[in-house]
Amino acid sequence: MPEPIRMSRRAWVAAWAVLCAAGLGVTAGLNASSSSGPQTEMRVSAECAELIADLEKQLAKTHQEGNDAVLGFSRVQVGAENDCRDELREHFRGDQ
Repeated sequence: MPEPIRMSRRAWVAAWAVLCAAGLGVTAGLNASSSSGPQTEMRVSAECAELIADLEKQLAKTHQEGNDAVLGFSRVQVGAENDCRDELREHFRGDQ
């Protein structure tokens, strides 16, 4: 059986440093590529679109009256396929 190749401590440290630097570079590249791409628009179901339109109307009405807030509830059961929670958050994210 052949003898294993012996490496000095400096060689191990250098190899470890190169691998860490490569990993950090790849991670930074992946983070930059995922955040700089255009966001794809989510499809909104008809029920969620109707709810968002109703909330927009209520919000416009309250702004005219001098108020700044509207409380909205999703009309479907939480956890159901057509839960509008994510669509509501996405739509009103800039209005926080």
